[in-house]
Amino acid sequence: MSSFKRDKKEEEDSGGNPYQNLDKTIVLQEARYFNETPVNPRKCIYILSKILYLLNQGEKFTTKEATDVFFATTKLFQSKNVMLRRMVYLCIKELSTMAQDIIIVTSSLTKDMTGKEDLYRPAAIRALCSITDSTMLQAIERYMKEAIVDKNPAVSSAALVSALHLSSSAPDLVRRWVNEAQEAMNSDDPMVCYHALGLVAGLKKNDKLSTVKLITRYFGTSVKSPYMLCLLIRLAAQMVETDDSDNSKRFIDFIEYCLRHKSEMVIYEAAHAIVNLKKPVRDLAPAVSVLQLFCGSSKASLRLAGARTLACLTAKRPTAVAACTVDLENLISDPNRSVATLAVTTLLATGAESSIDRLMKQISSFVSEISDEFKIIVVKAIRRLCTKFPRKHQSIVAFLAGMLRDEGGLEFKAAIADAIIEIVEENPDAKETGLAHLCEFIEDCEHSALAVRILHLLGREGPKSRQPSRYIRFIYNRVILESGPVRAAAVSAVAQFGAQRPEMLPNIKVLLSRCELDDEDEVRDRAIFYNAVLDTGDQQLINDYIINVVKLNPIQLEKALREHIATKPDEAFDIMSVPTEELKEEKEDIVEVEVKKPTQMTTEEIYNEMLSHIPGVERLGPIFKRAQVVELTEPETEYTVRLYKHIFARHIILQFECVNTLNDQQLEQVHVRLDTPPEYNLVSIVPCQKLVFNKPDSVFVVVEFPSAYLDSLGTFGATLEFVVRDCDPNTGNPDPGEGYADSYPLEEFDINCADQIKTRTAAEDFEETWECAANSPEASETFALPYNDIEEAGKAVCRHLALPNEAVSGDAIKEIKGCGIFRGGAPVLMKAKLVAINVGVTMKLAVRSPREDIAQLLLSAIG
Repeated sequence: MSSFKRDKKEEEDSGGNPYQNLDKTIVLQEARYFNETPVNPRKCIYILSKILYLLNQGEKFTTKEATDVFFATTKLFQSKNVMLRRMVYLCIKELSTMAQDIIIVTSSLTKDMTGKEDLYRPAAIRALCSITDSTMLQAIERYMKEAIVDKNPAVSSAALVSALHLSSSAPDLVRRWVNEAQEAMNSDDPMVCYHALGLVAGLKKNDKLSTVKLITRYFGTSVKSPYMLCLLIRLAAQMVETDDSDNSKRFIDFIEYCLRHKSEMVIYEAAHAIVNLKKPVRDLAPAVSVLQLFCGSSKASLRLAGARTLACLTAKRPTAVAACTVDLENLISDPNRSVATLAVTTLLATGAESSIDRLMKQISSFVSEISDEFKIIVVKAIRRLCTKFPRKHQSIVAFLAGMLRDEGGLEFKAAIADAIIEIVEENPDAKETGLAHLCEFIEDCEHSALAVRILHLLGREGPKSRQPSRYIRFIYNRVILESGPVRAAAVSAVAQFGAQRPEMLPNIKVLLSRCELDDEDEVRDRAIFYNAVLDTGDQQLINDYIINVVKLNPIQLEKALREHIATKPDEAFDIMSVPTEELKEEKEDIVEVEVKKPTQMTTEEIYNEMLSHIPGVERLGPIFKRAQVVELTEPETEYTVRLYKHIFARHIILQFECVNTLNDQQLEQVHVRLDTPPEYNLVSIVPCQKLVFNKPDSVFVVVEFPSAYLDSLGTFGATLEFVVRDCDPNTGNPDPGEGYADSYPLEEFDINCADQIKTRTAAEDFEETWECAANSPEASETFALPYNDIEEAGKAVCRHLALPNEAVSGDAIKEIKGCGIFRGGAPVLMKAKLVAINVGVTMKLAVRSPREDIAQLLLSAIG
């Protein structure tokens, strides 16, 4: 079986980054070695690499430091070592903007540029052009012209690219080199042709007639360079956009002709140009057909290009993409999550009403495998779909509610809640369904800000529903169970029911009276205020202060209050003079396929950034997976701790995210003491130096897995240990003194099979794959499961094996089929049958893997 073969060494350790912890001062001292004779080329190359690394990492060199390094580097011209000389050129080029008197190396660079050593010449040209100003260019003009038409492609390309950079500072001088550049356009080297065309087109960009002649001279000819042809297509597309006459037709014909080129690069460039033309094109079918073929390509880059371009086309011509539905559906299971997300959003934008249920079923398993960033894109596409097909609100809202119950961050959950809220507000028929799902969600909602928004919606829409009393229980539960801000929002929502439903007013007043005894000031004040307003029975007063409260612009309110205090402090302030807050209208495209300019880091990037600060993390190799979050404390305790498990091939990093909820204490030297199973090896602990009020920070513990896979299942005990220092609740400044040591016990947690394996639902050819693996070791066993419901039993088995619930199929006899990769790279196939009997559920589970111990481990996860 081909999928069980591995062409790489198992559990190979990465070499790490040798330049990671460089100190600028030490490197500058090492640069003094350049003054010694004789020169050791290997040592000098290593020092130059350090200098270049620091420069590219954004390290700031002072003018004196840069000048000293530059003059030391010039001493290396005495060496004839080719690699060292090229590093010298690169270093001079990087230091050219910081060092002084750098012009003194002009003669040495000119000598190398015109010499016979071809390995020196390209780098010398690039360095020389970077340090030469416009007044000195005439001295090397003759050499540049010769280099542009040089027979060596590397020299010619270096000269052309340098000329292109110089054209911004000395355009008149570079324009005199256009004849040589046009001659280079006939070169046999594809890159030289491309660079030459780029230089000529850049010099003639303000001359429309010359640009037209430049492009049309290649119409009907065979252009050897695919890079050059791609640039010609872009230039032709620009001419189509700027030319309002009928002459633009010949440029469109040229682009369409390029759709039949043998190079995939050229074909895609032509298709991309056609679908992105602002002017209407008579026929998009050829370009769409090309993109459709790309979607079925074996190359991930072509699939991404095809899916992305089709997604962009959907915003303008959704009907043109309808022919690609089957190909896009096949991409839903693509291993590249970007490709799959683009396919899903495109299908959601172009799908017909009759295909929505089928589409939702297809993407249900896909959504559980992608990051929050991609999930948000899918949620927005689903939200637009409901606007397009309001009659399908039942299935769409149910799908969104299912996503709400999955693991995810605040931004992801907020996107789903916003989608359901918009559906409820826009579609009256969806109100009851949407509110019911949101009520269930806030029962277990861990994000206070999100719970407040949902409670606000329930207070606004709940009284208008057919059975408003059904929502009171969910709202009042928040008063009993939640934090202060959520309780305050719940009081406001309850008051809305009393204001708009007279038959419920007596019961509402009882609830508000109970809230007047709350520990939180805001909750008590709101309850007393609403009770007083409702007791008046004045409908106008109730409307103004409960139902339709005027929302003032907070910025304008602050400005008006400051002006009033400064000019009329003795007069009463007229709040009605403050402008109200205007609602911002959001304009969205039909399909949002990606965030072009992300304003914040993704969850994955945040975790990678955190882990990068752990000493020696680079030696652990690439991360294998991140397991589900484990809560180690109750939500309302004085210290809350959540556990994130980052799994590597041989190690696991335990990230304990801690929050101090006491505003009169500051915790220092926070670390976690672990009670590990005997087979595990504790490698290192990275403590948290300071934990201030309500600001999360993390403790990291690196643990090595046992050498035997069968010993990797275990239970860990944990205790949070720290030094407590009392502090001022208002300022947060700690009191003088050293503080005192304290500890806080945490819940136990397990390392199980689901943490160590990445799985997915079996494909349609699973049975064929299972038979192909017949020669691999197999472990099987029959289990009696303690469940009366076979559906629940199937879900429980999926949880233990890290399989999605969609892996379960069948009615009376349930089948579970799945495959995955265990940490370390061993593939795994799993197959189970479940049958309900009188006293429970019986299951037979079989596992095949090249590693027999892994197969046995998966069985022990059930047992």
